[in-house]
Amino acid sequence: MKRIRFVLVPLLVLILSLPVMPQDGFKDIEKQVVEFKLKNGLKFLVLPRHDAPVVSFHTYVDVGSVNEDRGITGLAHIFEHLAFKGTSDIGTKDIKKEKPALDALDKAWKALRAEEQKGNGADTVKLAALRKDFDGKQDEASKWIENNEFGKAIEENGGVGLNASTSSEITQYFYSLPSNKLELWFTLESGRFYDPVFRDFYKEKNVVMEERRMRTESNPLGKLLEEFIATSFKAHPYRDPVVGHMSDLKAISKDDATAFFKKYYVPSNMVIAVVGDVEAKEVQRLAEIYFGRIPQSPKPEPVRTTEPPQNSERNVILREQSQRWLLVGYKKGSASDPDDAVYDVATDVLSSGRTSRLYKSLVRDSKIAINAAGISGFPGSKYPNLFLFYAMPSQGHTNEECLAAIDAEIKKLKTDLVSDEDLKAVKTRARANLIRSLSSNSGMAMQLTYNEVLMGNWHEMFKALDKINAVTANDVQRVANKIFVETNRTIGTIEPVK
Repeated sequence: MKRIRFVLVPLLVLILSLPVMPQDGFKDIEKQVVEFKLKNGLKFLVLPRHDAPVVSFHTYVDVGSVNEDRGITGLAHIFEHLAFKGTSDIGTKDIKKEKPALDALDKAWKALRAEEQKGNGADTVKLAALRKDFDGKQDEASKWIENNEFGKAIEENGGVGLNASTSSEITQYFYSLPSNKLELWFTLESGRFYDPVFRDFYKEKNVVMEERRMRTESNPLGKLLEEFIATSFKAHPYRDPVVGHMSDLKAISKDDATAFFKKYYVPSNMVIAVVGDVEAKEVQRLAEIYFGRIPQSPKPEPVRTTEPPQNSERNVILREQSQRWLLVGYKKGSASDPDDAVYDVATDVLSSGRTSRLYKSLVRDSKIAINAAGISGFPGSKYPNLFLFYAMPSQGHTNEECLAAIDAEIKKLKTDLVSDEDLKAVKTRARANLIRSLSSNSGMAMQLTYNEVLMGNWHEMFKALDKINAVTANDVQRVANKIFVETNRTIGTIEPVK
């Protein structure tokens, strides 16, 4: 994920961005959402809220690492970085001089890459000369770059929360501005998708490669997660890391990035939510002016590959000079599965805070683990995924002990009905969490786009509580017996090297 570099947040603005919502008011909010679609296919969701003079924006692009082809893994994440580099007007000191410098830099990289691909047959003298030429061209291109001009424009106009993230199936861009800066947002946000300039491309590749080194290659848990996911999924692209494989990151070209942008960053593959002190008619007027200029293009084909049923237990053991770790993943349905709310209830029962079953059993009572929990929807939720359990054994205890304790809690779900008291507590927490997520402008904007794209309709966010309330103890028991079976699971462990 991108950790953007900005800024000291004015306390007043932060407070004003969090309007309080009446606890029984979220059904009424549904009636206030206005949706419209531009001629090019870009959908907007607008919720006017006049509690405070601020507005939050959330741009959701229906693309992630699952959409990458072999050889370009990590490109979705790289492009997220590039989206902050500006346009022909923003981020440059002189675009007429910068563009030839960027073209010369690309030519130098291709020449260097061609020689590197010869492997042992590469001419070392020529390689050194090509590297020197590439470095020189990169220095020349950098002379014309106005660093971080996009972020500064937002910061200087009172913007907060500028950030973005890339996952296996989503790329999101979001921040908030004072409501009198509405047109500024339209100018900046439309510009980076209408007229992007991929400056600092090779530097950003290096940034992503360094992220991979720190989070995966130098991190035992990161290594385990990558091996565990690749073992859990044999076919589906969930198996490839969001950060990408190192050999792909080295080889990705700016031509690859341009093709990726043209295919996936199209209006029909994006949804934008605007929540705050705005008028829907004004949002639509500005949307047609700024985003309407982006050419229409067909929505990309969905991922074709489906994961075949798992019929045997899989295991991966990583031996490292590290603390022990245990991961256990069971295959389950996607977010659109009719039982998805049941998985959420099971997650809450097992993992919600210090009163949860896993915490009490493994951490509080037996003290065999420092931490233990379960997660529904890993590594993503758009496609069939995993119900993941994890535990970090405490000093002197083993992964085997933690696995046995997790199995014991799973067995209870299979054999004993969840009590009425536990179910009531789950549903109370679900209501509180929904109210909390819908109270802030940014939270509401995120939920609107998520449900529109991933669930197929933004109205689904207002049905979530009804779905949770409909879950019975028998449902939890049924689902537990269906998915929590040994032939449906993958186990990953870190075992310390002596």
